[in-house]
Amino acid sequence: MVTTDTSLPESAAQPTTLSINHEATVDLDSTNAFEGPEKLLEVWFVPSPTMLPSSARPDGLKVVPREIWEGMLDLVRCKVLSVVQNEHVDAYLLSESSMFVFPHKVVLKTCGTTTLLAGLARLLEIAGVYGGFTQRSGTSMAEPYRVFYSRKAFMFPDRQEHPHKSWTDEVQFMEQVSLRGSAYQVGRMNGEHWYLYLTNANTMLTPPLTPTEDRHNDNASMFSQFNSRMGGTDKKSGPNDETLEILMTDLCPAKSRQWYMDNAQVISNAEQEGTGEGAKEDSSEGHDLGAAVTKVCGLADIYDKEQFPDSRIDSYIFNPCGYSANAVIPSPDKDTSYYFTVHVTPEPHCSYASFETNVPREQSGRETAEVIESVVEIFRPGRFSVTLFEAKPTLAELMRMDHQQEMAVLKRSARMEEIKGYKRVDMIVHDLDGYDLVFRSYERDVSS
Repeated sequence: MVTTDTSLPESAAQPTTLSINHEATVDLDSTNAFEGPEKLLEVWFVPSPTMLPSSARPDGLKVVPREIWEGMLDLVRCKVLSVVQNEHVDAYLLSESSMFVFPHKVVLKTCGTTTLLAGLARLLEIAGVYGGFTQRSGTSMAEPYRVFYSRKAFMFPDRQEHPHKSWTDEVQFMEQVSLRGSAYQVGRMNGEHWYLYLTNANTMLTPPLTPTEDRHNDNASMFSQFNSRMGGTDKKSGPNDETLEILMTDLCPAKSRQWYMDNAQVISNAEQEGTGEGAKEDSSEGHDLGAAVTKVCGLADIYDKEQFPDSRIDSYIFNPCGYSANAVIPSPDKDTSYYFTVHVTPEPHCSYASFETNVPREQSGRETAEVIESVVEIFRPGRFSVTLFEAKPTLAELMRMDHQQEMAVLKRSARMEEIKGYKRVDMIVHDLDGYDLVFRSYERDVSS
């Protein structure tokens, strides 16, 4: 294997496996890469993996054959480089970013001139035909529970292809697929800004659980299901649903050298000399170099390995430069898996890096500001923006909060104002259906 792997013995947990698409990695060249900022699509078909419809198998979307997903990705114009799989998620590392397939949802993130939304209708069809999710009347496309689409403002918008020529075109395209959502621009028109399109929760899509031994239908789980349908979470059933995204530009030139293949080869050679290890059995040059860089750059230490002993990182260095990584992070009690994904375009004229994760603060034991500081230190960008989606607490949770808990919330917010080496220049809060969204942008503090 060619990934950072700290898995427990197979007796302790179902193993996380890696498969590499060697054909796709041959002669993969990033010379003409220029547009780092990604398009991000997240499609939910039910609120949680415990609420799959009776027509679906227990693994939901995870039963879809890989070649079916690859056909959809052909429409998007990207290829699968490798896949890390466990019982909760299939993490696809792509030639242009990443895809995560959970039983109940798909997260697809692509960069460059990919045509992500061109694959949306096919994705809905796959969920309906192969996943067994509730289909729209008269079609084979599944009816989504929620859809989120977002992106940072493009660096080179004139080079994008339909339907990504403009934000207006993208919104119109989604509505032609019969999505009825709301479109937002978040941030300054003449500064850092970000676009978001999302639909409200489809409360008709809350079917009864599939009757299996693993899906208990007692009063407690019914209460948790009701909370999830309303956009909230029950603390007894686990941490909040949250997603953190850090989008960085003007990367430090010295730091950016580690994302070039020639520099990665030096790192890899030094590591092999130190350990006496050669190439792994299932490997490619890009994966070997990606694994070496991941270990030394600091990404492998974002989350505590002792707290997440089964975590695994699948990473790749492109020729002549560029980097992508997917991390699959099983929770300590192994009842779910989280992820983080990183993508880097290091060329000076268009330098960009992104970090996205859904590891909840309560699980990681790290404050959001600490995670941001760790990530930013790896890249030292001139500017970056942060978006934080968090599921709203239930009314009952709000009523139970004491003064100490209220102060802790205020302290966390204040801590976000003190990112080491940077000053916050913008902050916008949106109260969305089921979620709170906070957008912040930062610039390097030259006085520090």
